[in-house]
Amino acid sequence: MCSLIPVLFFVCLPVNRLLVGASYVSLECAGFLTGLRLDTAVMMRSIPLRGFDQQMATLVTDYMEAYGTKFLKKCAPTKVEKMGNGRLRVVWKHSDSGKEDMDEFDTLMWAVGRQPDTKTLNLETVGVKINSATGKIIVDASETTSVPHIYAVGDITEGRPELTPTAIAAGKLLARRLFGQSEELMDYDNVPTTVFTPLEYGCVGLSEEQASDRLGPDNIEVYHAFYKPLEFNVPERGAAQCYIKMVCSRAQEQRILGLHFIGPNAGEVIQGFALGIKCGATYSQMLKTVGIHPTCAEEVTKLHISKRSGLDATVTSC
Repeated sequence: MCSLIPVLFFVCLPVNRLLVGASYVSLECAGFLTGLRLDTAVMMRSIPLRGFDQQMATLVTDYMEAYGTKFLKKCAPTKVEKMGNGRLRVVWKHSDSGKEDMDEFDTLMWAVGRQPDTKTLNLETVGVKINSATGKIIVDASETTSVPHIYAVGDITEGRPELTPTAIAAGKLLARRLFGQSEELMDYDNVPTTVFTPLEYGCVGLSEEQASDRLGPDNIEVYHAFYKPLEFNVPERGAAQCYIKMVCSRAQEQRILGLHFIGPNAGEVIQGFALGIKCGATYSQMLKTVGIHPTCAEEVTKLHISKRSGLDATVTSC
């Protein structure tokens, strides 16, 4: 006869941790640490998720804050000192008031962005040009540097998305061109991506700010909606940040310029819609698409309230 003997595992984790920076790497790490019920703080110098739609970014951080992640906003570290007990004393300054604060943390994660290590390559010796401000290599549409037989792809190149799948795709296309199998260039427009925070944020195309800058605010239409995922009902989870925004041109066809989605499995949702947007999908075509019920993705096909109308964007149940 077998008996079941319960075994308890105790994992000693640092009590108090600080992440400096508000990039997607920082927010994703802060999200899972908070999810483990660990005391986690994020120090944010300016805005969250720079380069992403800022309305969506704020909804992401608001959700994280509501579920326990602390945010030290408009703060920048000025000094880090290791104490005798092994903890780290961090001093920071508030950018708006100039006031200094201090606290001790068990761990400190620096997530303030990436810089290419190009100085060690001695690129200037062979004439490869770099952007002196960013350290990134300047390339043309074919990934060619200023030296015709030297190429570069990925994060190290100027003006390219810092995304692994993008670099892989660009590298494959470059290899095919070099070995005479293709002349196809990498298309960097409408590259989808997702921030894997506790409430995921997926997007493809232009942000509302980018579309407004390029076309002018009077030439875009933004359709939006808040919604409540089905799986939020039983545990009675709040859904104030579950939100969709579709940025369209106001021209007759109303081509979709960008789609932004916050909610469960946002990456899975955006991956499918990315194909349509890559192929030039329009708002009218999206409205003719039948949604799959009950899914979060179907809410995209039901968007009908524009920001311009001023109407309540809260979606009612079926």
